Amino acid sequence: MLMATLTAAAPAQAFADDEARRAILELREQVRNLTEQNRQARLLLADQLDTLRSEVTNMRGEIERMRFELDLKNGNTLGQNAATQVSNPQEQMAFNAPMAKFREGKYKEAADGFRTFLTQYPGSELAAEAGFYQGSSLYAAKDFKATIPALQTLVQNHPDSERAPDALLIVAAAQIELNDLAGAKTSLQSIVKNYPQSKAARTAQDRLTLLQ
Repeated sequence: MLMATLTAAAPAQAFADDEARRAILELREQVRNLTEQNRQARLLLADQLDTLRSEVTNMRGEIERMRFELDLKNGNTLGQNAATQVSNPQEQMAFNAPMAKFREGKYKEAADGFRTFLTQYPGSELAAEAGFYQGSSLYAAKDFKATIPALQTLVQNHPDSERAPDALLIVAAAQIELNDLAGAKTSLQSIVKNYPQSKAARTAQDRLTLLQ
């Protein structure tokens, strides 16, 4: 009787062990699936956050461009006190021609004209002014890649010009348009550090706060 009982219990025990193994395997599979779903959810969330950041960046860049273009239309360009007169009539005409294009909203032609002026009169008293409007024209024409080196050259060649901090503001705006937030922060920090008393420094500080 004892042997018969033991013999009958063995298959039952084996069956129970198999059920336990299957339950464990199913549980492991469920955990694996949940882990994979969680990983995919995190990746999807990261992609959504990147998309949102990109949209916010584009929106900020669009706002900056709209503000700048509105200033141009209203004649409220930055640093208006810069000298725009020289004694050489030919030099003055060479500057006035692209300036007229700029005021007409013909920004590409204006940029080309200021570039020509800087080639012909690199040592002119109007060089910083021409460099500023060259870069401003490129920005208004939405040529953001060309805007940056044009205005950085102005700052490098004329660091004491009243146009320099304003030029860096436009550089930062162009960098934001190109989604170069690190570059924009560097440009804005340069304004705060090197031109702390300028009106541009206050604007730069506000924009740095937005970019945090």
